[in-house]
Amino acid sequence: MEVMVTSLPRSTPEAEGIHSPAILDFIAAANREFDSLHSMMLLRNGKVVAEGWWNPYAAELPHMMYSVSKSFTSTAVGLAIDEGLLQLDSRVVDLLPDDLPAEVDDHLAALTVRHLLTMTTGHATDTVALAALAPEGNWARAILAQPLTCLPGTRFVYNSGATYLLAAILHRLTGERLLDYLTPRLFEPLGITDATWESCPRGIDVGGWGLSITTEDLALFGQLLLQRGLWNDRQLVPAEWIDEAVALQVDTSEADHGIDGRQGYGYQFWRCRPAGSFRADGAFAQLCIVLPEQDAVVVFTSGIPEAQPLLDLVWEYLLPAFGDNALDPVAFELPSLAMKTVAAAALPHMLSAVFDSPAVSFAGVDADALTLTRDGVSERIAYRAGEWMPTAGLHVAATGAWVSPGTFTARIARTETPYLETIELSVDGDAVTLDIRQNVGFDNVPHLHATGSVAVRMP
Repeated sequence: MEVMVTSLPRSTPEAEGIHSPAILDFIAAANREFDSLHSMMLLRNGKVVAEGWWNPYAAELPHMMYSVSKSFTSTAVGLAIDEGLLQLDSRVVDLLPDDLPAEVDDHLAALTVRHLLTMTTGHATDTVALAALAPEGNWARAILAQPLTCLPGTRFVYNSGATYLLAAILHRLTGERLLDYLTPRLFEPLGITDATWESCPRGIDVGGWGLSITTEDLALFGQLLLQRGLWNDRQLVPAEWIDEAVALQVDTSEADHGIDGRQGYGYQFWRCRPAGSFRADGAFAQLCIVLPEQDAVVVFTSGIPEAQPLLDLVWEYLLPAFGDNALDPVAFELPSLAMKTVAAAALPHMLSAVFDSPAVSFAGVDADALTLTRDGVSERIAYRAGEWMPTAGLHVAATGAWVSPGTFTARIARTETPYLETIELSVDGDAVTLDIRQNVGFDNVPHLHATGSVAVRMP
């Protein structure tokens, strides 16, 4: 069996003063409530005391971080300030002079790096949607052309476009991608070796999302934050910057978020309810929770619609389990973790169908693979009844079976993303219905429905 090379030391819950039954209770509660929790890692005193991946997710697989990326961008800004490249009160019009609209009003002239960091730009809504419509792929110009309806610094509006502007500023000042800037300063010293970051059409890392790293990479970042930037006796990030970045900088009590989203915002970090705690938070519950008073870090990768229910379970089960001293040792092992599979209830058979849909034109089921043609692109995905089956060459695993003589059901996990598709192929005579539902999505959860007819049927 291949052994993963790990960067963080390992210990046991009791050795670090944590009651291990609380961890097991947390896992049981999470399994009852969530269908798509992918990984968790719990650290105390700088040591991993519990870790697990829900099959088909695995330790070595990177995972999309979504807005957890913002906290890394904030850290890059802190490093650039320390290197004298800019200041918190540097004006955006001076930092991105080639991307400005023809007329710069007083509000835009007043916009600073601090306002971008605190999501107090003066925009009425998130500007990220402007990116897709940007002429010549110039996202910064499209965002800066959007009117600022109020004076910067006066109102919190969550705005991924603001973080993109930070990334664009750093790109211009450093002459390199955000990923390349952070690699020698942060990633390499922490042992993060295979990070990737999505870029815009102009080659600028998007900043507010797009980073993919492993669960342990995220835990390393959390531990660095807990240690105020100190790593192996080397100050990677100024302690003063981390203190300021995770502190309450702007009130979010009126924001349209769960209760932990109303505890305040720092520089691309969220505050949490427990005293002194904060988190990096990405869509669909990618979480890096730092608990300074408990000397602890908790990280998750997930595919669940909202983070608040998961945070609630952490506060209910894990937070009370932290004691002040080591406890008597006990045997501790996490149970086997896996997302729900599809079990066979009917004899397998082969079927192919064609559909009169612009989104999907073909579906086929044979003994061990599902084939789908969507938008002109075909995928052949291996599946297995009662367990998860990876497909060679694809970051995909699937479980599936005939759950009745006329219904085939499959679950397809995109194992480097939060996304899980449930596919149901129903046959009635020669008529076929196909439904594909995704677990999470922005604005609306995707659901594809198509009708067609049997092309080939074999007993």
